[in-house]
Parts: sequence; structure tokens; C-alpha cells
Amino acid sequence: MRILLIEDSKRLRELVSEALRAAGWQVDSFESGGEGEAALAVAEYDLLVLDLGLPDTDGLEVLRRLRGSGSRIPVLVLTARGAVDERIEGLDAGADDYLVKPFNNGELTARLRALSRRSPNTVMPELRVGAVVLPLSGTPASCDGIMLDLSPRERELLELLMRNAGSVVSKRKIEHSFSEFGDESSANAVELTLSRLRKRLDGVTTGFTIETIRGVGYMLREAQ
Repeated sequence: MRILLIEDSKRLRELVSEALRAAGWQVDSFESGGEGEAALAVAEYDLLVLDLGLPDTDGLEVLRRLRGSGSRIPVLVLTARGAVDERIEGLDAGADDYLVKPFNNGELTARLRALSRRSPNTVMPELRVGAVVLPLSGTPASCDGIMLDLSPRERELLELLMRNAGSVVSKRKIEHSFSEFGDESSANAVELTLSRLRKRLDGVTTGFTIETIRGVGYMLREAQ
């Protein structure tokens, strides 16, 4: 899962980014609304964590423009504003949830997990293809009740392939899902992760195969 964080406090931005990465998520973080909106224009995100007190614009304006464009990305608003009427204004502008500073990182990640289950890209709390179950809560994937010991990147790849089962997923899309701004992944990293994922699945009856579509990408094909 890839998260966009727009927060003007450098220290808080670093602490939140660290907590989200520890939860196994990719994070792109920016200090201004303009930078965040530019990122939204070129990258796909599963969740947005948005501070209201930004240096260049009010976070509510960013939120209104986002909803005005038709985006349905779940948005968690961070704010030092605790007044009820301000929370109502944020929710009316299109926020999905609100968290008042200071907050506990455990609560933040729990709220984001809950929001991810309401994402337009998420229709159920887990993915199932063949005999493999991948909970979207972050708990381990399993195959016929056997837990699969996957690294964060292997899990990310498996989730992407399961979400697109029966369709080709391009190498470029996988590279993008692996990377954060300024830290682009290579095609070799994708191939290495795929090789390791296939080895992890050796010896278990998954009910699907992961095919290489030469020159294009990969496809998870369920057994007939």
C-alpha cells in the first residue's frame, strides 16, 4: 500500500513516515499542499494523510480541490484544531477520518488500516485467489492454513498480482508500487523479488501460477 503524507512539520513528517514504513507501507511525504497535489497528479496512492496547517495553502482547500476532481482516495486529516465545528467542516469537505495532534502512532496506523478497507480499490478485508488468502490488515498471508513467510516487498508483489489476477501487470507498474519519490526501483529488483516469491510458494498448492509475459510483465493465472 502506498501512502501520501502532506505535513509541514519536518519532525512530525519524519516520525509519521517512519511509523508507516514500519507497518510495511510505502510513503511519499511533502511539506506543502502544492508539492502534494503535484505528486497526486503523477502517482497512484491508496491513502492520503493530510495536515490542515500547511505553509502555502489551507489543507481544506487541498481537500476540496481533490474531491472536486472526482478523486475517491480515502483521506485522514491531521490537525491541531480540536474544535467540533472545524472537524465538521473537514468532514464536509471530504475527509474520511480525523486525528487531532498529538496522537499515538498505533492509533494512526489502525485508523489507516480501517480506511484502507473502505478504499475504492478494496472491496473486502482480504484477497483470495486459489488457496491463498492475503488479509489486507497486514497479518500474514496463508495457503490452505499454512502461513507464508513473505518479506514486505514479496507481500507487496503478491498483493498486486492477486488484485489483478487474470490480467497482465506491467513491470513499470510493479517498479512504481515498490518505490517512493527519489528512490526508484529497478527492473532487476522486480525480477529478484518475483524469483524469491516463487521460491516461497514452492511446495504449497496455491491453485495458481505466476506467468512471465516476455517484454511486458507478469500475470497471476488461476488454475482451471
